[in-house]
Amino acid sequence: MSSPVPTVSQVLTDLVAQAVAAAGHGDLALPVEPASPAGNRQHGDYQSNHAFRMAKPLRSSPRAVAEQLLAHLPPHPAVARAEVAGPGFLNLHLDEAWLCAHLVAQVSDPHGGQPQDGAGRTVVIDYSSPNVAKRMHIGHMRSTIIGSTLDRLYRATGYRVVADNHIGDWGTQFGMLIVAWRRWLDAAAFEADPVGELERLYVAFREAAKEDPALEDLARAETAKLQAGDPENRALWQRFIAISLVEFQGVYDRLGVRFDEVLGESFYNPALPGVVADLLAAGIAEESDGAVVVRFSADHAVKAVRDKILVIRKQDGAFLYGTTDLATLEHRLSTWAPAGIVYVTDGRQQLHFQQVFAAWRAWRTARGLDPDAVALDHTWFGTLRLPEGHMGTRLGNVIRLVDLLDEAVRRARAVVDEKSPQLSETERAAIAEAVGVGAVRYADLSQNPQSDVVFEWDRMLALDGNTAPFLMYSYARCRSLQRKGEVRPEDVDLSALAVSHELEGALVRLLLRTPEVVAAARAGHRPNLLCDHLFETAQAFNRFYFELDVLKAETAALKASRLALVEASARVLGRGMAVLGVPALERM
Repeated sequence: MSSPVPTVSQVLTDLVAQAVAAAGHGDLALPVEPASPAGNRQHGDYQSNHAFRMAKPLRSSPRAVAEQLLAHLPPHPAVARAEVAGPGFLNLHLDEAWLCAHLVAQVSDPHGGQPQDGAGRTVVIDYSSPNVAKRMHIGHMRSTIIGSTLDRLYRATGYRVVADNHIGDWGTQFGMLIVAWRRWLDAAAFEADPVGELERLYVAFREAAKEDPALEDLARAETAKLQAGDPENRALWQRFIAISLVEFQGVYDRLGVRFDEVLGESFYNPALPGVVADLLAAGIAEESDGAVVVRFSADHAVKAVRDKILVIRKQDGAFLYGTTDLATLEHRLSTWAPAGIVYVTDGRQQLHFQQVFAAWRAWRTARGLDPDAVALDHTWFGTLRLPEGHMGTRLGNVIRLVDLLDEAVRRARAVVDEKSPQLSETERAAIAEAVGVGAVRYADLSQNPQSDVVFEWDRMLALDGNTAPFLMYSYARCRSLQRKGEVRPEDVDLSALAVSHELEGALVRLLLRTPEVVAAARAGHRPNLLCDHLFETAQAFNRFYFELDVLKAETAALKASRLALVEASARVLGRGMAVLGVPALERM
């Protein structure tokens, strides 16, 4: 088994750590600040700011400490020159022969040089979570795409991931559907479009209930029968779920999304009475006006929940989302023993999860269990809305996710037909599907996830600029150049890589940074960091591609070197795009 390939930052950080020890400051027990890329190449390739961290305990100036570190920095083939700059920055200029050799090792590594810091640990990621009997619309897009990419980021960094789709398959909406089904079902419409007919029935019920409030009582009665196990209602409910899962899967398949578990709210329903009883017995919950609530004190450690209450059973005996979420936490911990659980929902649920997490930790403590046995993370994102405002099934203004994908593919197909008419019908259809769906995924991922987004067709489906098609074209150019030169990727001599031009050096440095960016994107739950980096890398590749001859290079050695750089670029771009869920096409 080959040894892991460290990132450039890891190599340089270790050198600084050695300098700290050699200078006699190892007893400070301060974690060494990771070396980071310099903002200006004139100041070096990487920069260590660790002297600033050390200065206070040493009662010295950062510059004096940095000069000490420089004096004790061990020689290493990675570092061509080191210097102290400004108030205490240690600037590191790297050797280009070492950079090339390290890039070869990185792209030859089975993990692409990606540190596997999650090896041996499990994380559960809860995302997508659509409601049964409704089509997935663009409001589901962000949780599905961002969650799927976090899933890929965690897997890329060595974690075992349990992707759990916590679908909405329980509650009063099913009583409404059952009433509407028996009154207004159009059997032919249901046969042609099952979920579409269920949506129509739901909207019809809501409209009719405005005129006849007694329908709401009928719906509650049918819901109670369903929850009590009435065979006819259960059979209908199971039918609604089955056809919905088929509908969801069609969208997931196109988006490249997969789940390890699909457990709806109904799965946890039998456990809810026990959750409430346990919380009452532990003194975590209390009765209040016939309901059961968890009351948070005015001095609670979590500021956001102070003086708030979490209702876990209503006056009528019904349970709520918080109760289900507590039962879900128990199930996930006992089933998978994860190191972390990540919930991917919009920002409007921040308070809800803060309350659930606080209640669960208090419950754990009351049972003598470790309240921090698992890291809980609510990764929230901004809302997606239409220019005219919010959308909803009841408003009748939702844009179906499948319609968005179809329109993206239609636009991509028009471009493919124009630019590549020589390709077969099958090839053009496959390329259009990959480009269109990739464009939708990337359009969401390329912006800060916590930004609110106003849905605009042209912006969402753009095919140029910082987009998936630009990355895909860049990767395809690598493969096209190799085909033109009759060079098989597996036959490229990567060891021939050398830097002879500043455009090559710039590209090599960006390619080498990719594992660091993947790690940062995973740690911060920000896929946009990887999008920005891959876009910058693709731009650097295209400058190299257009300005320097590869197949007609002046010498055989230069040609071999540039072919090695093309292959390294293809591997890094391809792996990075795979993490984003964007297909890498051999031709476009």
